[in-house]
Amino acid sequence: MEYRRLGRTNHLSSVVILGAAAYWDGNAAETESSFNEALAAGVNHIDVAPQYGDAQRVLGPLIGARREELFIACKTLRHNPDGVRAQLEESLTLLHCDAFDLYQLHAVTDLEELDARSGAVEVLLAAREEGVVSAIGITGHNMTTPAAQLEALRRYDLDTIMFPVNARLWADLEYRRDAEALLELAIGRDCGVMAIKTGAARPWAGRTPDRDTWYEPYGDADDLLAGLRFTLSTPGVQAACSPGDRGILRTLLSRVDDATSMSDDERAALMAERASERLIFPMGSA
Repeated sequence: MEYRRLGRTNHLSSVVILGAAAYWDGNAAETESSFNEALAAGVNHIDVAPQYGDAQRVLGPLIGARREELFIACKTLRHNPDGVRAQLEESLTLLHCDAFDLYQLHAVTDLEELDARSGAVEVLLAAREEGVVSAIGITGHNMTTPAAQLEALRRYDLDTIMFPVNARLWADLEYRRDAEALLELAIGRDCGVMAIKTGAARPWAGRTPDRDTWYEPYGDADDLLAGLRFTLSTPGVQAACSPGDRGILRTLLSRVDDATSMSDDERAALMAERASERLIFPMGSA
């Protein structure tokens, strides 16, 4: 497993982050097995949120037993300052943590939502000053997310960003323009950059899902590896969250050591190959 410095957090994060949405169903035995497999593969960074079903409950004892080995990132969707602080403290309890390494505004997808989270940002800034969290950041998943996060970095002293990076999105010229502007500012600010949706293929479009993701992911190991290589070769990106499906996670981890850097020609070829895929955004699109 390769490790990269996550910006000014100074943490050397595994290039694959364990996306805890894979544990939403609360299956304790399968969660423990998958969690141990991920750590054995070298994963040292976990991304979790209250919205991920029972993930906090089943992961808590596992995290507590190995807390010193792990970088724990959690999130909040709440807007009201009191509610944000209450959810932060509840997540700390459930995840058996005294403090979080990173706490993020979850799912900020546009400027309207960014404006609505102004009170929440103040709670995060205060929590960082207090030492309840070591770093603060922002996440989002939609076509308008890069522009919203660019404005967020201009307004606030954030330590990290998390947004979608994959070959299909880079083939969309408007999205790529906004994303590259965001990455340029993030690099200049020494912000940690985490990617999501690296394994996304297309919407389910009425087909019966056979994976635990809201979009259809690539299932073939070579396709998943190509997506990971593209994402990790994008300047400024330090790590990528695994898809929210335990089977896909296992496949991805089996190939992570092959995630060598992509050349510009390889990146262009993958973008051309995947440009015909339907965009997965907005969430729930048919």
